[in-house]
Amino acid sequence: MKSPFLRRIREHLRARQYSKRTEDTYIYWIRQYIRFHKLKHPDDLGDADIVAFLGYLAVKRQVSPATQSIALNALVYLYRQVLGRQSIDVGDFTHATPRRKLPVVLSRDEIRRLLAQLSGDHRTCAELMYGSGLRLMEVCRLRVKDIDLERLAILVRDGKGRKNRVTTLAERCVPLLERQCRQAKVYWEEDQTAERWDDAYLPFALERKYPAAPFEFAWQYIFPARKRTLDKRCGKVRRHHIYQQNLQRAVKKAVLAANIHKPASCHTLRHSFATHLLERGADIRTVQEQLGHSDVRTTEIYTHVLNRGGRAVRSPLSDL
Repeated sequence: MKSPFLRRIREHLRARQYSKRTEDTYIYWIRQYIRFHKLKHPDDLGDADIVAFLGYLAVKRQVSPATQSIALNALVYLYRQVLGRQSIDVGDFTHATPRRKLPVVLSRDEIRRLLAQLSGDHRTCAELMYGSGLRLMEVCRLRVKDIDLERLAILVRDGKGRKNRVTTLAERCVPLLERQCRQAKVYWEEDQTAERWDDAYLPFALERKYPAAPFEFAWQYIFPARKRTLDKRCGKVRRHHIYQQNLQRAVKKAVLAANIHKPASCHTLRHSFATHLLERGADIRTVQEQLGHSDVRTTEIYTHVLNRGGRAVRSPLSDL
């Protein structure tokens, strides 16, 4: 990063333990804001300039309300946390037009066909996204200790909104995860004898509280990357989890190969999980807990499927 100012913001975010994705997102929108104002320094810009940028996003770029809100959050962080300007009043800016969009949902037959086109860790990840309702990054970041094969449960740590939750695990995933853990252990043993391997990444400065944890197998990723890489944030050589874009590409290719004519993606598997649970009689509150939604209104988007009352949760993956 060439700009000393943007480097300062990134260091500020890192010091406060923001995630890598939040760091990159905030830097992106702050950079866009500066470019929109012809490379003027934010210190020389005011509330009206923030309003102008937000209006540009809504009218010219036609971003979604969620994207506009993220951009606003980035600018509020910039001015309040980094530049120390507490009095920010953006007033009644032009809001992005909300577009209600029903989720894409695959049928059970389409799920079968899609999974048949995948193999290895990509298939295991897809089965977890459909069988347990995991988000893309939640499945990529799973660690060995987060899986309870006896209780058929997955503990999702630090999910969206930094929330934790427990979701169901299909029995058919048990042998897949046992095999995946064996593979992860091979990589871990290889790392221990490597010329350079510093440790596993732990969030929220846990490595200072539990200095031995980054070297324990329980804290390793279930879906590790094939190669060790340099973590540019701290200068350590680590084995990261599988790259999310590789998983996204694999699912996209599987959709095409399965002759599925829907704009399906990794997140479609999570949508299908929720919809199929409702079809099988799970109540809306149970589905809300499984998905990790804070507000049940977010879950109600799936009620285009008839809600037939409560029943013990059993993963829809078990019926394939």
